[in-house]
Amino acid sequence: MLLGHTLDDQAETVLLGLGRGSGPRSIAGMRPHDPPWHRPLLVVRRAVTHAACYELGLKPWHDPHNFECRFTRTRLRLEVLPLLEEVLGGGVAEALGRTATALREDTDSLDELARHVLDDITTSGGELDTAALGPLPDALRRRVIRSWLLAGGATDLTDVQIRGVDRLVTAWRGQGGVAVASGLHRQRLFAQRRHGVLTLHIESV
Repeated sequence: MLLGHTLDDQAETVLLGLGRGSGPRSIAGMRPHDPPWHRPLLVVRRAVTHAACYELGLKPWHDPHNFECRFTRTRLRLEVLPLLEEVLGGGVAEALGRTATALREDTDSLDELARHVLDDITTSGGELDTAALGPLPDALRRRVIRSWLLAGGATDLTDVQIRGVDRLVTAWRGQGGVAVASGLHRQRLFAQRRHGVLTLHIESV
């Protein structure tokens, strides 16, 4: 499916990620190709797409939400980005787009490394060996943990949750588990440390 996101949409996404402190994965923005979604216009400015529609005699549909300033993204679009362009002398959207690309490349490389490490340190029972996790660089270790949690059924992971599980490895003091997903039927998925390994288990709430 082809989506019409432009470079301006990418810049807004990067700014939202920065403002929310969501980490490099969020600041890396949208992917040009993320099957089944494809964004062929992600390097094109919004004004260019508008001009192309005018030139071709096309009347695009405008989402009315795009003009509602009660939405954060709309305020970024109408107020913040124009101000940044003025203060910094232009080129802000392009610079944010380049930042997203660079971070996406770095993130993809670290994710690939994390997948290989995960295969090596996962036990036959699907647990994670904390002795093998501990010496890893912080960024790599947390990516290994994230991949393991997702594979185990975690959903909508936040940086706070991942760091909470990471502390079970790096700052172990006998603390309890970390909730990493809420499911149906009043159940939650927890990550906890037992006998030197990280395990996942479901608890009723």
